[in-house]
Amino acid sequence: MPKEGITTREKDYSQWYLDIVQQAGLADYAEVVRGCIVFKPTGYAIWEMMQRQLDDRIKETGHENAYFPVLIPKSFIMKEAEHVEGFAPELFEVTRIGKEELQDPYIVRPTSETIIGHFYARWIRSYRDLPLLINQWANVMRAEMRTRPFLRTAEFLWQEGHTVHVDEADAERETLMILHDVYADFAEKEMAMPVIRGRKTEKEKFPGALRSYCIEAMMQDGRALQAGTSHNLGQNFARAFGIQYTDQNNTQQYGWTTSWGVSTRLIGALIMVHSDDEGLVLPPRLAPTQVVLVPIYKNDTERSGVMEVVQRLTAEWKGKLRFKVDDRANLTPGYKYNEWELKGVPLRVEIGPKDVEKGSVAVARRDIPGKEGKKFVPQAGLTEYLAGLLEEMQQALFNKALAFRESRTAHVNNYDELKQQIERGFARAYWAGSNEDEKRIQDETRATIRCIPLEQPGVAGRCVYTGKETDQLVIFARAY
Repeated sequence: MPKEGITTREKDYSQWYLDIVQQAGLADYAEVVRGCIVFKPTGYAIWEMMQRQLDDRIKETGHENAYFPVLIPKSFIMKEAEHVEGFAPELFEVTRIGKEELQDPYIVRPTSETIIGHFYARWIRSYRDLPLLINQWANVMRAEMRTRPFLRTAEFLWQEGHTVHVDEADAERETLMILHDVYADFAEKEMAMPVIRGRKTEKEKFPGALRSYCIEAMMQDGRALQAGTSHNLGQNFARAFGIQYTDQNNTQQYGWTTSWGVSTRLIGALIMVHSDDEGLVLPPRLAPTQVVLVPIYKNDTERSGVMEVVQRLTAEWKGKLRFKVDDRANLTPGYKYNEWELKGVPLRVEIGPKDVEKGSVAVARRDIPGKEGKKFVPQAGLTEYLAGLLEEMQQALFNKALAFRESRTAHVNNYDELKQQIERGFARAYWAGSNEDEKRIQDETRATIRCIPLEQPGVAGRCVYTGKETDQLVIFARAY
């Protein structure tokens, strides 16, 4: 049975998502600032878990964190033609400070390639200064007409990496390393979310980039969500901002730059990949609280015996499990179960007087609702049991999401099959069409080429739209 206040996925998937966000206490609408949201403590705690683990991965690959201004001179934005054309409709502009009208207005940061390029041009002199590997954790603002919490808002949080290299090959290695070793690895191992690694088409690439790469995930309604991007910017921004270095032959060269980022839309992905009609489901590695322990008693005598066991057991959990003891006296056990299920805590441990006598506890898994997911286990060795069960759940969530994606993905041979398949999920198809063909399909079906998978079959086939022979396979889908 679905939780009260949560629309079922089958009835209205979009409303189900909004209900989860609000009922699980992840965010609230900031109606006083159009298009923005307030991250409530539970939602922000999930972002902190993501941020911490991503930050560790980024630093392990040799990058350092820095911070650049949120306001960018409009003249900077105008320097890279393709870039400004791509972002122009989304820009917030500051034209006055106090009573002073600005000759060069400021743009509220939509992304930071331009202002970071300005400073890189000052900092880099020699090939010895390269590669320059810097990451920034920040907020950005983009004017969004249709907003949805976490997935698409006027202001969001993210990290953006910006690097400079001596040549294209090194920039390409950086771009793909971030895609594979940081983003895809994080998505699959920590989020338990299978992703397709691929390159964007010329139509879909980042404005001003030489090549754009992405990871794409399938949500439970069969739609795609772009979960991270990594861009080889070539020398476009280096030329626009004068990022030059002296090589070993004492010759001036333009640097080769990259940029890459993931944002709080990953929280939206987490909700839509794993949650159910009972509420939020969180993979254990990203759950702020992994285990909630609910003591059960009717009087002070029972309470004394139960809490003594609770304190003994949880003393072993410190530093090993992220846990809470819910000993609120004014709420029934059933109310607590309902609340923690709604908030997606992976494991619930129940201890009552009978469990004290038997030396046991009840353990309930959030990913398997009802009696099927509940077991009575010994108190002895409980810490190790819970740790093992959390890892089992992590893998089970990934396996379930992968099986779902595979069941909703099919190869299509012609345009009619393509139109039918995108109603239920991903369509794999050979592609040799133009940008105009791509746009026509998007206008007619609302589907786009999500990516050109990096893993290709190596066998030729006929383009799904033009009928031309090609060896390039792509993924079509409707997307968020």
